[in-house]
Parts: sequence; structure tokens; C-alpha cells
Amino acid sequence: MIMKVKMILPALAEAESPFWRPIKYSLFPPLGLATLASYLSSDDEVELVDQHVEKIKLDDSPDLVVIQVYITNAYRSYQIADHYRQQGTYVIMGGLHVTSLPDEASQHADSIFIGPGEEAFPQFLKEFRIGKPKKTYSSNVRTLTGIPPIRRDLIKRERYLVPNSIVVTRGCPHHCDFCYKDAFFEGGKSFYTQEVDDALSEIDRLPGRHLYFLDDHLLGHTRFATSLFEGMKGMNRVCQGAATIDSILRGNLIEKAAETGLRSLFVGFETFSPQNLKQSNKKQNLKKNYEEAVKRLHSLGIMINGSFVFGLDDDDQDVFKRTVDWGVANAITTSTYHILTPYPGTALYKSMEKQNRLTTNNWDLYDTRHVVYKTTKLTPEELKAGYDWSYKEFYSWTNILKGSLNHEVPKHQLKHFLYAGGWKKFEPLWNFIIKTKGLNQMLPLLEAILSKVKDKTQPIEHVSNSLISKPSISYEH
Repeated sequence: MIMKVKMILPALAEAESPFWRPIKYSLFPPLGLATLASYLSSDDEVELVDQHVEKIKLDDSPDLVVIQVYITNAYRSYQIADHYRQQGTYVIMGGLHVTSLPDEASQHADSIFIGPGEEAFPQFLKEFRIGKPKKTYSSNVRTLTGIPPIRRDLIKRERYLVPNSIVVTRGCPHHCDFCYKDAFFEGGKSFYTQEVDDALSEIDRLPGRHLYFLDDHLLGHTRFATSLFEGMKGMNRVCQGAATIDSILRGNLIEKAAETGLRSLFVGFETFSPQNLKQSNKKQNLKKNYEEAVKRLHSLGIMINGSFVFGLDDDDQDVFKRTVDWGVANAITTSTYHILTPYPGTALYKSMEKQNRLTTNNWDLYDTRHVVYKTTKLTPEELKAGYDWSYKEFYSWTNILKGSLNHEVPKHQLKHFLYAGGWKKFEPLWNFIIKTKGLNQMLPLLEAILSKVKDKTQPIEHVSNSLISKPSISYEH
């Protein structure tokens, strides 16, 4: 049975807002769908559509439609699904939101998928081809051993700034109460890795030098990460990723990563309040020295994109200025701020629901930019205003300059200033590049301008994370 399959990532609601930045959702291709596509037959006709970078045509008649659902694209996903089902197309849905609210999603799909799809999707295909698909598929076996190579031929590389994105692990070893992805891995392993040789083979397939690890915690499995970095030596890569404060301070894994080519890191600082950390079950940050972690990264030439959450119960009116001032004083190149958001399926959501603190179930507002719950020390208006002020203040030219001058190395200072300014201060230029489909042409320039930043202790080549912040679909750890 040869099939015509259409795989769709509908645009998040905030990605099409006139107040949002199109560049944020033109960074990474939909690897999840491209991974599932690898299980299809080579004879199947497959189309991969990402509404963030292209329009979705609805006048076709595929045999199967696969839709990936996040919380703020849920309503759009349902509309697309309903359209295709009305014309007789079989529609399946999976993703974070489907796993969190399966009863809601099942009303709009012929089959739904709970949790990761590496095991469930191949099973569905076998049953669908013989006309006996089930309504619900769940992930029980959690392994990345032997998975086929990602269908990167389906990715329109020219539409993305960072087409060389990769995921070599699944999940996270930590369980923060506000984490959207924690519920996704419920019922099985919540953190597991690829075989090192498979990960290295995937890296070898990617052209150029630049590489972005989209893993929630690249340093989460010490033995795997050590072997990965050892295998990457000599590849002449420059890469970016995400990790925790604890993993940065523990052992020498971060040094191994820097030797391999790690040049920037997304770090979940989240809050400076011990009470907030306890409330969020973010134990890996408790009693950790944030400044020491920052100094260690900077000494290795690794730039920092810091993640911070506002609206936890211990936050007061001073939290915004304290957070911005700390970021500038510690030369954090870019900061990503979030309003606390109780995603369905998380411990935070269950707790707030039990306390009757939720104020809306309009999923379009669950984008970490709106207040959707009853606050404590801050009013909703104060929280929203403080969030907006923090972005504006941190990325003011004055603070970009101050932050850059807080580096000790002149070239590091210059790069901080140029990248932080370029990321936030030239929106019309980014929009022009996106509209003229020239975004990927910026990647060789990004690679070309990489240079060595010699710290007082050791020379380490680096690249800033400022141009490539991770999307705020969920909180990072």
C-alpha cells in the first residue's frame, strides 16, 4: 500500500502575533516529524509542512495526515484536523498537548499518540496498512537504539537559520513541577540516550560547522556525553546546547564539551529564591553558586543564554530589577524571560487546579507571556508589566553595552555587544531576510565570523548564543 502522507506542524498562536518576532520560529525545523517520517516506506509520497515558515495548502487529499500539537497551536491543529477528517482523510495527532489532554485531542483525530512516538508510530503504520488502526497508541518501550536516520531530505533547509539542529537524547533526568515535558514521558523512562555511534553518524551527515543540540539537558548523562564529546574531537564543529547549573559545576564535563566545540549554552537559572526553587521541585539548583557557574562558562569562552521565570509565589515587585541587574552584572549575553505558566499535565497545573487558582483554559494564552492563574505577592497587572519591562530594560543599548564591558577580554566584549544588539535591535532586517527566503544564507556568515577568544587562563574558540535563542515552547532545565 503506497500512501500519500502529509506531516504538519501548525504555527503557534504567538508566532503569528503582530507583537511577536518571526525570527524566533524560523530557527529550527520540526525534527520530531522528520524523525517519524523515517518509519514510512521509501515508496510513500511524504510532505513535511511547517506553518512557521510556509503556508499550509488545504486543497489536497492525502491518505494520512500527521499533526504535531503544542499547547498554543492546539486550536489551529484541531481546525486543520477537522478539515481533513471531513473530506475523509485519516488524521493522527501527537505531541505534548495531546499527551497532556488526550480526551480533548481525541475528539479531533482518528488516532492519538501518548508520549514519544519511536515505538508507537511504526506499530500504527503496520495496523493502518491492514485497515485495523487503534484509537490510542502509547509509548511503553523507551529506546533510541536502532532508530532509522532522520528524513532530513524533507526539511526545507533554506527556510531556517539553524537547519543543523539535532537531538541525541530524550527527556530530562530532573522533574521540575512546571516542566511541560515531564508528563510527556510518564509511564516509562523519562531520560534516555542514543547509541553514541548513531549520534556521531547523524552529526557526520550535517554539512558545515555549526550544530545546535536541542536536547533538554545535553550533559544529563555523563557517560554518554563524555563519549559523544570524545567522538566529536577533530570534527571541527562549533555547537550550542542546554544544561543545568549542577552539571556545569560538577566534574569536568563542561571542559570536555568546550574542547569539542561547545560555544554557547542555554542555562535554566529560573529564580534566585530558595523558596521558589523548593516550590518548583528544582532541586538541582538549590545551594548552587550561580556566579561560579557563570565564571566557569566564561573562562571557557562559552556564552550564556539565561532562562528566568517570573511569578513564583515568593516573587515580589523587586524581582524584575534584581533579575535584570544580575544578568547585566554577570555578562549574560541573552536572557529569556517567562511568566510562570501551569501547563496541563504538570504538577504545577494539578496543584493550582486543586487550589482553584487557574483563571482560564484558553490555551492560546499559555505562552509564558500571559498571566493565567491567581497570583500571590504580585497582582496579574504587576507581573505582566514587570515581565515586559524586563525584556525592554535588559535589551536596552545601555545595558547591552554594560553587559559586554563586564567581560574581561576585549574581543569577548565586542562579540557580546554585536550579538546581543543584532538579536534584538534589528528586527526589520531579520523580517526582510525571512520574507526573501534568505535566512539560511546567514549561516555561512555566522560560521565565518567565529574566532578565538583568549581568556586569561586558556584559549577557547567560541560563538555567541545570542543569535540563536531556544524557542519558549516549554521551560528549559
